[in-house]
Amino acid sequence: MTAAFRPAATSPATYKVAPGLKDVPVAIATPSDSAKAVNSIIRSPTRAAITSKRTAHSIADGLFEVSVADGTALSTDIIDMSASPADTVKKRRRTASWKSGANGLTIVTVADNLEKGNTTSRKKNARNHKLTVVADNMEQHIEPWVDNADFDFALQDSSNASPEKLVASWKNGITGEGQDFKSVVEFRDALQKYAIAHRFAYKLRKNDTNRASGVCAADGCPWRIHASWVPSAHVFRIKKLHRSHTCGGESWKTATPAKNWLVNIIKDRLRDSPHHKPKEIANGILRDFGLELNYTQVWRGIEDARQQLQGSYKEAYGQLPWYCDKIEEANPGSFTKLLIGDDRKFQHLFLSFHATICGFESGCCPLLFLEATPLKSKYHEILLTATALDGDDGIFPVAFAIVDIENDESWRWFLEQLKYALSTSRSITFVSDRDKGLMKHVLEIFENAHHGYSIYYLIDSFIQNLKGPFHGEGRASLPGSFLAAARAVRPDGFRMYTDQIKRVSSSAYDWVMQNEPEYWANAFFKGEHFNHVTFDIAELYANWIEEARELPIIPKVEALRCKIMQLMNGCQMESSNWSTKLTPSKQGKVQEECAKACGLKVLFSSDTLFEVHDSSINVVDIDKQHCSCAMWKPTGLPCRHAIAVFNCTNRSLYDYCSKYFTADSFRSAYSESINPACTIAYPSGNEKDAIEDYEQIIPPCTSRPLSQQKKIRRTKSQGIIRRSVCCTRCKGVGHNKATCKETL
Repeated sequence: MTAAFRPAATSPATYKVAPGLKDVPVAIATPSDSAKAVNSIIRSPTRAAITSKRTAHSIADGLFEVSVADGTALSTDIIDMSASPADTVKKRRRTASWKSGANGLTIVTVADNLEKGNTTSRKKNARNHKLTVVADNMEQHIEPWVDNADFDFALQDSSNASPEKLVASWKNGITGEGQDFKSVVEFRDALQKYAIAHRFAYKLRKNDTNRASGVCAADGCPWRIHASWVPSAHVFRIKKLHRSHTCGGESWKTATPAKNWLVNIIKDRLRDSPHHKPKEIANGILRDFGLELNYTQVWRGIEDARQQLQGSYKEAYGQLPWYCDKIEEANPGSFTKLLIGDDRKFQHLFLSFHATICGFESGCCPLLFLEATPLKSKYHEILLTATALDGDDGIFPVAFAIVDIENDESWRWFLEQLKYALSTSRSITFVSDRDKGLMKHVLEIFENAHHGYSIYYLIDSFIQNLKGPFHGEGRASLPGSFLAAARAVRPDGFRMYTDQIKRVSSSAYDWVMQNEPEYWANAFFKGEHFNHVTFDIAELYANWIEEARELPIIPKVEALRCKIMQLMNGCQMESSNWSTKLTPSKQGKVQEECAKACGLKVLFSSDTLFEVHDSSINVVDIDKQHCSCAMWKPTGLPCRHAIAVFNCTNRSLYDYCSKYFTADSFRSAYSESINPACTIAYPSGNEKDAIEDYEQIIPPCTSRPLSQQKKIRRTKSQGIIRRSVCCTRCKGVGHNKATCKETL
C-alpha cells in the first residue's frame, strides 16, 4: 500500500546539540527501485549444554596479551606508526556514512577522528591491577582500528580475503630476531595474529610503549619473545626469540583473543551482515580461527564493533536537537518537538514533515490510525505513529514520535503535538486499539473528532475469547459473521449477523454486545467508516525499522525519513501514468457496480428523486447522494442503483464520487517531496560555536517496559513462587543468555 509522511509548522528550537558530533550511518536500501516495485511491496501489508573448560583463573592466564604482577602493567597509550614511543596521537577509525549519488543514498567508508583515550601511568596501573586482562576484560580501553596504508598486517585483514588466507598470512608475521616494526602497536598486532595462526596462547610480562616481553601461557614451555624500542633507528625491534614449544598445544585450550582483535574481526562480519547473531559469529570464529568463545565475550565484542561502525548510542541522543534543526532547515514548514526530563534524560521526540501534513489535508480522507511499535533497541523506545489512507487505500504516514515508554502521558503528548502540526478544521476520525484507552485523550484534544476501535485488534481479541460449546455452523464461522456484522450498514443487517453468532455461541454473542458496537460497527458509527482495513498497519513500520533496529536513534529516524521519502517519490511516479479519473482500486469497484446496474428499471419521481427496481425497490435521491440500500454514502462511491439513474439521465457518475478517490487528489497528496537533511557529520564553520549552546541529553532508562517484565506466580498454599530462570541458549537453569558462560 502506498504511504507518505510529512511534518507541520516548526516550533521554536528549545534544545541545542552538544559538541563532538560524529558521523552516523544509516544502513538502508537505496531508493533506486522503480515506483511499481516500491508500491507492490508497500501496498501488500500482511498480518502477521556443554560445561565450559575455562575457569576464572584460566581465563585470566590463557591470553594473547596479559600484564602480570612481576612486570609493569599494560599502558593504554596508542602510538602513531611514525612517532616516538613517548608520543600519543589521535587515531583514525573506519566508519560508514551516507553519500548522495546518481542512484540515491548509498553507504561509503569514510574516516573520522576518534578522541584520544585516557592514558594511565605504569605505576598507577600496576597498583590498581595486579593482573590486567586485555583480551577478555570488556571494561578496558578499546584500541581503535588503525587505518594506515603502511600497516601491512592491518591491510592483510582485507574483507575480500578468506579466513584461511588470512591465517596463512599471519604465520609469517613474526620472522625472528632483528625484525623491525614501526611501533609497539604494530608488534602486538603481529604477535596476536602469529599466535592465532600457530595455535598457542601467550602472556606479556613486560608490556609498555618501550618494551614487550612475552612467554607461552603454558607453565614450563620455553617459548619466549622480547622486543623493545630502538631510538637511533626509530623502530620497535625483536631482540630475542625462542621459537620452540614443549607444551604440545596445551596453552591453546585456554586461549582468549585480545579485545581489539576480536572487535576488528566482528566489525568485518557486521559490515557484510549487520544482523549477525552472537552465536553465528562465535561459530564462525571457531570454524575459521579455532577459538572457542562464550556468549558474553562475543556479545560485548558486537557492542563495541557496532559503536565503532555506527557511532555511539549515547552521543546520538546528544545530537538530537541539532538534527531537528537540520530537518526543519531542509524541510521548511516541518514540525519537530523534543522533550527531555529534569534529569536531562530523553523522553519524547515528535516529527512531522510539511509534505505529509499538506498531503493529508489536501488529498486524504480525515481518517487517522494510531499505532505503537516497539523499536526493540538497546533503550527499549516505542514508535508512535499517526497514519492515514490515500485515495487508493494505501498507507500514508502523517506523523510519528519516539518515546521512552508507552503510557497515557506519552500518548496524550503525541496527540497534542499532532494537533499543533495539523491545524485543520476538518472533523477527523481516529482509530486505535480498544485496549489502549485513547478515546478520552482524542475527544479532549480534537474538536468534533470521532474515535473508533480497530477491527484488526477486535477480531484478534474476539478469536482469543471464543469458548465452547459451539453449535450449528461451529467455531470456524464466527470470525466471518463478526466481520459481516461490523460492515453491515443497516441496524437490521447488524442484528441478522449477530443472531447468527448467538446461534453458534451465546458467550461469543455476549462478548460482541459488551464491546461497544457503536465504536466499530458501520451501522452505528458516526465517523468515517474504516472496517475495510483489516490488516496490521503497524507491520509496515516494524518492517521499516527492522533494517535499522541495531542503529542509534538518529539513524533510526533517518531510516524512517528515507523510507517515507522513497514512498512519496514512488507514488508520484506511479500516479503520473494513470489515465483514469479515479484511483485504480476505486475505478475497479465502480466498474463492478456499472456491470450490475445494467438492466435495472428506473422510474422517475422528480428531477432528483428516482425509484430503481431489482430484486427489491430502492429509492435514490441525487441531491442528498443517498440510496435506500445505504451503500452510497458510507463507501463514497455510487451504488448500482444510483449508476442506473445516471445512465438514464446522462449524468457522469464521477461527479458523485468522493473527491478523495480521484486521481487528482491522489497526486495532490503526493505532490510535495521530503528533502534530505545535510549529511549527519561533524558541523563546520559557525555551527561548531553554536553547538555549545545546546543542552546535553542522555539516553532514557534501559529497563524493559512493564509488559515485558517477568511476572511472579502466586499460589494460595505456598505464597509467592518465583519461576526458575532458564537460559534459552544452553537450556541451563539459574541464568539467562546474557550472563551465560557456557561455550557455544
